[in-house]
Amino acid sequence: MQSEFDAVLGFVERMVEKLNVDERKDQVSVVQYSKEPSVDFYLNTHQTQQSVAENVKNLRHKGGSPLNTGAALNFVRDNIFTASSGSRRQQGVPQTLVLLTGGRSSDDVRNAAENLKVMGVTVIVVGMKDADILEMQSISQEADVFLAADSSDLSAIGQQILSTTVRNVNVVTTLASSDPNRRDVVFLLDGSDDSQRRFPDITDFIQKIVRDLNIGANRDRVAVVQYSNTAETNFNLNRYVSENDVVDAVGGLAHKGGYPKNIGAALQHVREQAFTPESGSRIQQGVPQILILLSGGRSGDDIRTPVKVLKEMGVISVVIGTTDADTLELQTISHEPKYALSVSDYEELPTVKQDVMALLRETSHHVVHSGPTVASDSKKSDVVFLIDGSNDSMNGFEEIRAFIEQIVETLNVSSVGDQVAVVQYSRDATVNFYLNSYSSKNDVLGSIRTMRHKLGRPLNIGKALEFVRNNVFAASVGGRRADMVPQYLFVFSGGRSGDDVRGSAQSLKDNEIKAFSFGTKNADTLEMQTISHTPGHYFYVPSYDNLQSIYSSVMARLEDTQETTEIPITGKKLKKQLLKRYFSHTEVQNLWKSYEQLIYLNCYSSLNNLSLMK
Repeated sequence: MQSEFDAVLGFVERMVEKLNVDERKDQVSVVQYSKEPSVDFYLNTHQTQQSVAENVKNLRHKGGSPLNTGAALNFVRDNIFTASSGSRRQQGVPQTLVLLTGGRSSDDVRNAAENLKVMGVTVIVVGMKDADILEMQSISQEADVFLAADSSDLSAIGQQILSTTVRNVNVVTTLASSDPNRRDVVFLLDGSDDSQRRFPDITDFIQKIVRDLNIGANRDRVAVVQYSNTAETNFNLNRYVSENDVVDAVGGLAHKGGYPKNIGAALQHVREQAFTPESGSRIQQGVPQILILLSGGRSGDDIRTPVKVLKEMGVISVVIGTTDADTLELQTISHEPKYALSVSDYEELPTVKQDVMALLRETSHHVVHSGPTVASDSKKSDVVFLIDGSNDSMNGFEEIRAFIEQIVETLNVSSVGDQVAVVQYSRDATVNFYLNSYSSKNDVLGSIRTMRHKLGRPLNIGKALEFVRNNVFAASVGGRRADMVPQYLFVFSGGRSGDDVRGSAQSLKDNEIKAFSFGTKNADTLEMQTISHTPGHYFYVPSYDNLQSIYSSVMARLEDTQETTEIPITGKKLKKQLLKRYFSHTEVQNLWKSYEQLIYLNCYSSLNNLSLMK
């Protein structure tokens, strides 16, 4: 597209001229891509129209081949439409991507496009020269596809795109503000021993808040959860549909009791049990999801991972803490610092009621986009994490741990669901726990949070892979390959292996173990790609500090791998299970009857032939 580049820049300049660039209004980012993408500037780089226009004029053509559009779409999702780059998605601001492409992509675009759609990003595609119309349509969510026979057509297309963008803005704005009294509100109450004396003050405060809401099946919904060392749901979002019923239920709450205050576990509980469609959450309809947490002291467990997951879901947390609570902890949990409120004791809660209501009114304009999950109740898998435990990884160990915790949070851990094992390696490999060691997510996370760094050198990856295959995926310690359960290995490496990886990597593939690899700048790329299930299952990060930036890409690739896992068809039960992936229950029954009739006819024909031969 070198010869067309000036025309493309002119097109972008004309688009920018029609926008109202300001940090509180329109924001603009530009990314170029070929084999890999590169950012010219982010959404929050320039705050004026003039600054954007000048930088567009000075852009230099990137060059390179081939055209990896899928990788570019993933890049803008993970690096541009993020809060750190200036995205205001969590504030309900419409997110629009205008993609200009001059040829067919060399990589797959479908999953990347779908992930943008899940985020709520509107993708408008402009095709030039050798662009593939079917590919363009698969990238765009609707009919937002424009073809330019030559560069002179770009001028007319620009006006059509602006009209499309305005239409999409109006749709999102209507969704966000048409009904400000449509919120899902979960109260997470301190039910520990320390709060028992003041529990009537807590319930009285909740009743006052509820009376200021607009309760109804299609309006505001309320749930209440209490926590201490564990959490328990008092009632879900779909339990009551009238104000009086909610007020009466709150007034009748019995204090839970217990010690200590495990807020991390409580946040995980509300994510898994309260903010779900089964419990009445309307997260998939874009209804704001609000958590109001009352804390009377410091948490007895780690809060970081569950807080991250809730924020990624789009849950807006309002936190009210007493003087015994940890201020930094409250601010970490809250949506932003102003969402963290403080009272001297629970009897002073009425003093912050108006502040809470003001924040609730503000949250009414948030539009929630629910993201993909890794595993549903119908799926199960064996997941092993093979961690670089050498001396060189010591500084990045906490980042590896946090990344693994985040993945485990998305799994459905149980003896009949997902199973997890963790192994560290350096010169040799050491098991932290096996696939059948724990049957609950809490136990797995607890073990991960308390594991110590192994240390040692050199980094013998080949030996570690062989150890995992023979000793960790084995049936004797929980491996379920014989039951056709998919098996996944996550390998982290901060350097080149001290031994050969080829034989052990091939052995993993022969055993249908699908490996994802993560290498830092000191790792050997070819070596890591050899270990991976496919080269696309290798993820590069400059250092372990950057693992968080690739989380979404990893989850998307894992989900895609799960969906395309081939299951050998052996026996009637497995054949029926495979049919159910593509047909309804009635269709399966009819197909199976036809299949059995065909077998019967074949057998009858064979017997007939035998009798004739006699």
